[in-house]
Amino acid sequence: MTTIGHYINGESVAPDGRSQPVYNPATGQTEKSVLLASKETVIEAIDAAESAFSEWRNTPASKRARVMFQFKYLLEKNADKIIELIGQEHGKISHDAAGELQRGIENVEFACAAPQLLKGEHSKNVGPNIDSWSEFQPLGVVAGITPFNFPAMVPLWMFPLAIVCGNTFVLKPSERDPSCAIYLAELLKEAGLPDGVFNVVNGDKEAVDVLLTEPRIKAVSFVGSTPIAESIYATANAHGKRCQALGGAKNHAIVMPDADIDNAVNQLLGAAFGSSGERCMALSVVVAVGEETANQLVDKLSAAMADLRVGPAQDADNDFGPLITHEHKTKVKAYITSAEQQGADIVVDGRNIQVKGYENGFFVGATLIDKVMPSMESYQAEIFGPVLQVIRVDSMNTAMQLIDGHEYGNGTCIFTRDGEAARYFSDHIQVGMVGINVPLPVPVAYHSFGGWKRSLFGDLHAYGPDGVRFYTKRKTITQRWPSSGVREGASFAFPS
Repeated sequence: MTTIGHYINGESVAPDGRSQPVYNPATGQTEKSVLLASKETVIEAIDAAESAFSEWRNTPASKRARVMFQFKYLLEKNADKIIELIGQEHGKISHDAAGELQRGIENVEFACAAPQLLKGEHSKNVGPNIDSWSEFQPLGVVAGITPFNFPAMVPLWMFPLAIVCGNTFVLKPSERDPSCAIYLAELLKEAGLPDGVFNVVNGDKEAVDVLLTEPRIKAVSFVGSTPIAESIYATANAHGKRCQALGGAKNHAIVMPDADIDNAVNQLLGAAFGSSGERCMALSVVVAVGEETANQLVDKLSAAMADLRVGPAQDADNDFGPLITHEHKTKVKAYITSAEQQGADIVVDGRNIQVKGYENGFFVGATLIDKVMPSMESYQAEIFGPVLQVIRVDSMNTAMQLIDGHEYGNGTCIFTRDGEAARYFSDHIQVGMVGINVPLPVPVAYHSFGGWKRSLFGDLHAYGPDGVRFYTKRKTITQRWPSSGVREGASFAFPS
């Protein structure tokens, strides 16, 4: 059985210590194990990052960018290997994993613009012979804690930008699918990154606690569930660290009576069931405006769902694969059962799906639940599975009040042909990422990603322009060279 260790100071390390199994979620079998870092191992990674920082911060931004250009090339060259690793440990179908990787590569492309991103601002003669300018300096050693559902993309949201800004990095990926992060570290070294600039420690809460409390870690970026995000944000702040913590979601799609229903159905299928619904941007609730709209949607969705294919990652004809663990499968099924018990209609039931040859896999089939009420447990919670719920309302305003009333505010969208309704929706809805006939409004790499309310803790969103600000600190310099021989007396007035 393969044992996955850590990557510290440019090499793989596998010290003795605790470990846990890594499952293939399609088969339910343990095929690997992962070492769980002790405090001493995490400190070793921080030591390596701290030692590498001084030289790396003084490396010209253009040279740092060249490493990212080469890293981008290696990601594209080795895409099949990365997709395979994602499939083995996460269960994501190859076409979905390829999309994840491409969105990650786009963030590397953005990082390649480091010389432009870090230029700062300059003003000449702000006063007599006085010049002023600002520059963006790195923080030092920074850390990222990433979730299981995007083992390539979410780390690529973080470390490429942090590194080109002159920081050194310690990544703690999910222990459920750890191989991808180690492979990315190996590609970075092949791209020319100096040892110690990027380090990976696999682990659990023990490793996370060190990253949150160790004084040399200057900033922490986290993506995961809201309760953990809130705790991480509070702990990091209590220890004087900059922190952005992206939490959970309950993303709604309003379908208006004037919408192209057939197009909306096609879009909803992918947005709800892609990656088994294990996306923080998954559309998990349809808010249908009007009974006729709701009836059409439910009929067309249930008919289209009959053709969805569920199975293992290696079959590219499958639409989505298994959930990440048996425990999560049990949790998702329990939410479906709770909706049924509380009076909702289970129109399409995926609880008892069997995939031939993979009977022990962690599969839940596509599930459609109609006549859901806001008071139901399944509505309040982030299910994080292939479950689409339908709520019926009588107006767009009621739909918007429903969305605004939920504790999460990550993503939302509206399907309509009415430009006035779309503009009103985008202007007034209390959600951080909004789509107009776009079900998964994930910002491109040169914008920034983040929700509102309890979907994000911190002032800055992830990647893009906000990412540059998160991984740097502004310094402003004001300079004067008096004319030769000129001596000035003391002045006690505030300078103006």
